[in-house]
Amino acid sequence: MTVALMWEARAAQGRGVELLEWARRQELAPAPSRRETFRAPEDRVLVVTWWDAAYDAELPELPEPPEDLARRAVHRWRFEQV
Repeated sequence: MTVALMWEARAAQGRGVELLEWARRQELAPAPSRRETFRAPEDRVLVVTWWDAAYDAELPELPEPPEDLARRAVHRWRFEQV
């Protein structure tokens, strides 16, 4: 089964580039089978990771960014491929 984890954060005012770079530097161990990073208006950063695992498997996730980089708490979602 393939599980996708989505991590989405909104940067503090004017700090979108810094949040994007911070997210790119975060390593996961073990590494996912695939990882993609996106950005959107209003300084949003989205990271999607794909895993060959059961839906309820314990998987490493990106942490919360430093408080001064984020406007709010991170939103997280988990999906299974159908």
